Amino acid sequence: MDCLIRNAMNQDASAISRIIIGTLRESNAQDYSSEIIDQVELSFSPQAILDLLSRRQVLVATNDRHIVATASLDRDGVRSVFVDPIYQGRGIGRELMARIQSIAIKDGINLLRVPSSITAEGFYASLGFKRIRDEFHESERTIIMAKQLVH
Repeated sequence: MDCLIRNAMNQDASAISRIIIGTLRESNAQDYSSEIIDQVELSFSPQAILDLLSRRQVLVATNDRHIVATASLDRDGVRSVFVDPIYQGRGIGRELMARIQSIAIKDGINLLRVPSSITAEGFYASLGFKRIRDEFHESERTIIMAKQLVH
């Protein structure tokens, strides 16, 4: 699929929020209860996204100038990788992750970590990430995964 990947800007916050919340409600809802989805959703309001934009390197993928996916790098951690369910399975997530890994390598990072949802574990495994451990935040299960980067 032909997508443009670029750095996110403040004016993208509402669109990023919509993509993340929509993906949580449609894709992640198969693995998490509605109570957990509601709780996670609070972390991705447009205002929360603006805060993240000031602390992380956030990327967006656009198709015909519409944001269809996002991913971010927070030091050695991959965070908030979400692809609009309509666009899932078209390689956009892989393109975003390739860009994230390139940035990490350029920044001298040797080990890239990702706190994966149950939903995304297979995706990250297909990119070479290995499961390290499970973490629980109340009843929300997160799978900590890591990948050694080759410089």
